Amino acid sequence: MLEFSVPPPIRLLAIDIDGTLLNSQFHIAQSDLDALRRAHQSGIEVILVTGRRHTFALPMARQLGFDLWLISSNGAITRSLAGDTFHRDLMPAETCRTLCRSMQEFRGNMVITFDKESKGALVLERMDELTVSIQRWLEKNMQFIEFVIPIEDSLVADPVQAMFCGPIPRMHVALQSLQSSELKDCITIVRTEYPLRDLSIVDILNRKCSKGHALERWAAHRGIPRPEVMAIGDNYNDVEMLAFAGVPFIMGNACDELKSNGWQMTLSNDECGVAAAVDQVLGLKVSRLQSF
Repeated sequence: MLEFSVPPPIRLLAIDIDGTLLNSQFHIAQSDLDALRRAHQSGIEVILVTGRRHTFALPMARQLGFDLWLISSNGAITRSLAGDTFHRDLMPAETCRTLCRSMQEFRGNMVITFDKESKGALVLERMDELTVSIQRWLEKNMQFIEFVIPIEDSLVADPVQAMFCGPIPRMHVALQSLQSSELKDCITIVRTEYPLRDLSIVDILNRKCSKGHALERWAAHRGIPRPEVMAIGDNYNDVEMLAFAGVPFIMGNACDELKSNGWQMTLSNDECGVAAAVDQVLGLKVSRLQSF
């Protein structure tokens, strides 16, 4: 098996959650927890970078056992574990109204997210087209869900993002509609796909909002140069983050698009791939890592 030379000293470690830190049972393995704690103890700042809302990411962050910051909603919000806000990149309400009008066919797949932790943080018109795809997510977020018809009546403030969820083929049609719409130059379109669940999530964010832009902003704030930033991810919404990082790792379960970029590949999320990558950077020999 291949072995790799130890990369330059790392000062900032950005970790995706779903498909990366979480295994297929939606748990964090003890080996991954231990590795991140070792990184923290060695002076590396750990930051979670996720498509989840801040509140929905907090249970995973708290398991790590140390203070940290989170980049949530695919780069729209950067906030500490304690709730302090560093940056928000919200979508203008008028842009979201135009989005609602142009995506009439997909209203049953649409969720609008607001930056608050009460009922109305998540707004839907109905659930029938969402229930099968994201039942677990709906169940865990019911206290935050409000039904508004028409959905654009909820836009009394700028939202964090809009989201379309559904089977992969249907969401590919939604993607085509978005990419040919009048909005394409004033929004960011980010997708996340889980083929085994036939689930695709298409997030619509403010222009130039992404995990990569948010990580770059945070690294500059911390005074950490790009070569000293490491990132680990597995899905399409991680591409910009991995492209920014000086030391990018993809998971063994990563989607094909990430594997085609030549980034170093660690083990899968069910094989503690985060621990394997982190231990390599900390100078421990890990012979099972692969290069794609």
